[in-house]
Amino acid sequence: MNIKILGSGCRKCVALAENAKAAADAEGINVEIEKVTDIIDVARYGVMSTPGLVIGDKVVSSGRVLNPSDIGALLREAAA
Repeated sequence: MNIKILGSGCRKCVALAENAKAAADAEGINVEIEKVTDIIDVARYGVMSTPGLVIGDKVVSSGRVLNPSDIGALLREAAA
């Protein structure tokens, strides 16, 4: 499963990436986490407030750092 973290690489973006990794590990789901830092690429997803979280090709969150349990629920939903 592919997860993208959209943002400049700021502290919140790093925290979201760490939470996504922790959630995937807890759920036993193999993921590839990609950091998208180019502002033009971020804008293509329609995200105006970072960090953004993309699971598969769907934007599931923007503008906040989700905790691992919230991300885990999104991963389970995407895997179903």
